[in-house]
Amino acid sequence: MAGDHLQVLNALDLAKTQWYHFTAIIVAGMGFFTDAYDLFCISLVTKLLGRIYYFDPASAAPGTLPPKISAAVNGVAFFGTLSGQLFFGWLGDKLGRKKVYGMTLMMMVICSIASGLSFGHTATGVMATLCFFRFWLGFGIGGDYPLSATIMSEYANKKTRGAFIAAVFAMQGFGIITGGVVAIVISAAFKSYFDAPAYAVDRAGSTVPQADYVWRIIVMLGSVPAALTYYWRMKMPETARYTALVAKNAKQAAADMSKVLQAEIVEEQAKVEEMAAKDQANSFGLFSREFARRHGLHLVGTTTTWFLLDIAFYSQNLFQKDIFSAINWIPKAATMNAIEEVFRIARAQTLIALCGTVPGYWFTVAFIDVVGRFAIQITGFFFMTVFMLGLAIPYHHWTTKGNHIGFVVMYAFTFFFANFGPNSTTFIVPAEIFPARLRSTCHGISAAAGKAGAIVGAFGFLYAAQSRDPAKRDKGYPAGIGVRNALFVLAACSLLGFLFTFLVPESKGKSLEEMSGENEDEEQINSVPAHNINRTTSA
Repeated sequence: MAGDHLQVLNALDLAKTQWYHFTAIIVAGMGFFTDAYDLFCISLVTKLLGRIYYFDPASAAPGTLPPKISAAVNGVAFFGTLSGQLFFGWLGDKLGRKKVYGMTLMMMVICSIASGLSFGHTATGVMATLCFFRFWLGFGIGGDYPLSATIMSEYANKKTRGAFIAAVFAMQGFGIITGGVVAIVISAAFKSYFDAPAYAVDRAGSTVPQADYVWRIIVMLGSVPAALTYYWRMKMPETARYTALVAKNAKQAAADMSKVLQAEIVEEQAKVEEMAAKDQANSFGLFSREFARRHGLHLVGTTTTWFLLDIAFYSQNLFQKDIFSAINWIPKAATMNAIEEVFRIARAQTLIALCGTVPGYWFTVAFIDVVGRFAIQITGFFFMTVFMLGLAIPYHHWTTKGNHIGFVVMYAFTFFFANFGPNSTTFIVPAEIFPARLRSTCHGISAAAGKAGAIVGAFGFLYAAQSRDPAKRDKGYPAGIGVRNALFVLAACSLLGFLFTFLVPESKGKSLEEMSGENEDEEQINSVPAHNINRTTSA
C-alpha cells in the first residue's frame, strides 16, 4: 500500500507515546470540556429561568418556562451544533484542520459571554436573545467535533489511536462535572448570603431578584477554559496526513513532524507526486458512486448509530431534573426557594456524572485498543437497552417513596454504558475509516446526524414526558405520554442502535490508510466486495 511507504506517515503510525500526544489530547480535549459545559449547563438553570421570568403573581406556585420556550432554550444550541458540524467539517477538508480550528474556539468564547449578557425588556425578549447567542455558541461547538477528532486521529499512532481519541472525548465528562460544581458553588454562595436574617423574605417557593445573577454567571464561566486554550491551538502544526495526502506538500509535512516527533524525517515530494499521479482511482468525491460503493454502508452505520444514541443520551442529560422530580428525589419546587432548587439539581446531576458518566468515558480509554470499537459499542447499546427497560417496566415501583435510590443507581448505569459504549465509539470511528480528503466532512456528517438525534431528544422528550394532569394542560402544557413511556422509547432507540452497529467496521490496530483504502491499487480494491472492505477485525 503506497500510503505506508511515506516515511512521515510510517513515523506517525509507529511512534511511541510521547509528550506531544498528551499535549494534543489536552489542547483538543479542552474544546470538548467547554462543549460539554456549555451544552449541559443550561439544563441546570432552566427551572431558575422559569421562576425569574415567568412568575405569575396571581398564582402561589413558582413560575415555570412554557413548554415551547423550554424546548427552544434547551434545544436551540443543537441546531447551531448541527450546522457547525456540517460547515466546519467541510471547511476542515477544504482549508486544512488548523486554519479553522481557532475560529471555532473564538466563537465559543464570545457566545458564552454573550449568552450570559442576554437582554430584553420582556421575558420573551431575554429568552429570544439567549436563544440567538446559544445558536451561535452551538455553531462553534459543532466545528470542534470533526476538527478535534480528525486532528487527534491523524496525530496518533495506530496502536493507541483509539485511546487518544477517546481521551479527547472523555474531557466532556469533566466538563459536565465542572458545570455541576460551578452551579453548586455559585448557588451555595448566593444561598448562604440570602439566607441571612435580612433576607428572610426569601421563603420556600420564592425568588430573590439577585437570582438573575446566578444563571448568568454559570453560563458565562464556560468561556474561561476555551479562552485559555486558544494560544496553544494556534501553535499546533497542520497534520501531516492533510499536508502530505491532501495538500501534496511532503516537504512541509516532513518539517512539521520532524519538530513534533523530534526525529529526522526525509521529505519525499517525488513520491507524493507519483502517488498523486496514480491516485485517479481514489479521487472520487463524497457524492460519487465510487464513494457509495466503498464507504456508503460505513457512512450509514456511523450516522444511524450516532443519531439513535443521541436521542437517548441527550434526553437523559437535559431532562434529568424532570426525571428526578418525578421520582421525588428532588423536592417539589414550591417547597424551596429558587437558588436552593438550582443547588439541588446541580448536586443530583453532578453525582450521576461522577458515578456513571466519567467512569464510562475512561473505561473506554482503557479498553478500546484492547477489545476494539465494535465490541464496546454493541455492548454499550445492549446494556443501555437493558437498564432503560429496568427503569421503565417497574417504573411505579421506583416512584414509590423510599425506592428512588435504586432508580438513581440504575439510571447511573445507563450513563456508564452510554459512555463505555456508543457515546465514545460513535465519535471515534468516523475519524478513522474515511479517506483523508473526506475525513473531516464525513465525521461532520456523522456528528450532525447525532445532533439531529439530540434535537429529537430535546424537543420530543420534553413533550413526551409532560404530565397528563388536566390542570396543567389548561395552562398550555401538552398531554404527554409520561416519563415511563418515554423511557420505553429510549430503550427502543438503544435497541435499534445495537442493530445498526453491524454496519460499522472495526479499526483496531490498523492505520488510517488501511481503513480508508487510500492509495491502494484499483485492482486491490476491486478484488474485495465493497461491503466487506475493512470489516474483518484485526488481531
